Amino acid sequence: MKIVVLCGGVSTERDISIVSGTGVCKALREKGHHAILIDVVFGVEDSDFMDAFPDLYDVDEAVAYIHKFDKQLASAKANRNRSFFGPNVIKLCKMADVVFMALHGEAGENGKVQAAFDLLRIRYTGTSYISSALCMDKSLSKIMLEAGGVPVPKGTSMTKGLDSVDISDIGLDFPVVVKVACGGSSVGVYIVQNQEEYDAAVEAAFELEDEVIVEQYIKGREFSVGVIDGKALPIIEIAPLEGFYDYKNKYTPGSTIETCPAELSPELTRKMQHYAEEGYHALFMESYARLDFMMDEEGNMFCLEANTLPGMTPTSLMPQEAQAVGMSYADFCEKLIEVSMERYAK
Repeated sequence: MKIVVLCGGVSTERDISIVSGTGVCKALREKGHHAILIDVVFGVEDSDFMDAFPDLYDVDEAVAYIHKFDKQLASAKANRNRSFFGPNVIKLCKMADVVFMALHGEAGENGKVQAAFDLLRIRYTGTSYISSALCMDKSLSKIMLEAGGVPVPKGTSMTKGLDSVDISDIGLDFPVVVKVACGGSSVGVYIVQNQEEYDAAVEAAFELEDEVIVEQYIKGREFSVGVIDGKALPIIEIAPLEGFYDYKNKYTPGSTIETCPAELSPELTRKMQHYAEEGYHALFMESYARLDFMMDEEGNMFCLEANTLPGMTPTSLMPQEAQAVGMSYADFCEKLIEVSMERYAK
């Protein structure tokens, strides 16, 4: 197959997206596919469209080309007259059999790219623009999850420019979690113990986004559950050696103990997988996704968020879950393409 692996962009998760895309592109190449790696925002200035998907292709060279634009991120963000899609991106995506979405963060997971591709009849991996938008907004997704019978932490959302909420007004006590509504990779997430830390966290979060969520802190164990075509994979438990599962712990090898399958009773395993599958359907997801959970000391489960484009780096969770059922990384990449293409055959 001719495959564009789309990565990069200008989100706070640009670097992780490039790592994900690199791994995916190499894996698909090893499987015999004609995969190429492209930055969604900076594209490729020169391309031989007669041989856009060559037999021989240096993925590392493509990565080096993408990183040439790292110093242009600020100017690209500030230039409102600039097209989001870089040079030749749309042309190459139209030529491909499918676009593998290795984008992370707001510009890749909020549904806008997916909506544009739908209008242009470009096939892509992952879920639709509607569920992408729902899941990117943690405030909206919490409402949908709760309506679908999936338990979520108690909390509320705030808009920039309005007075900060008094946590006692919403029935919360310290510690609480303060997080941006539309971020990813735990960027803009703060666990605060007192009013001083709370005020600082709210201020820092509002520097990143205009909507902030405040919710109860769940003390306990953290888990993640991948879902492919509506069916839950084995659960993975995440236990950081220090702090919580933040950006550093997510992407620094050796900083977190990850156990898959998680050491849970059959009853608790079935319950969490059921919640993951119910959350998948409540958010109108298609193809694949990953849902994150906390379980407190009494065994109560809470869904923290849903990820429509889970990380595909060497330390990412969903590839580990796939491996637990005997699926290699390369096979997993192909599986995600397979379930995504089924949407277009209906």
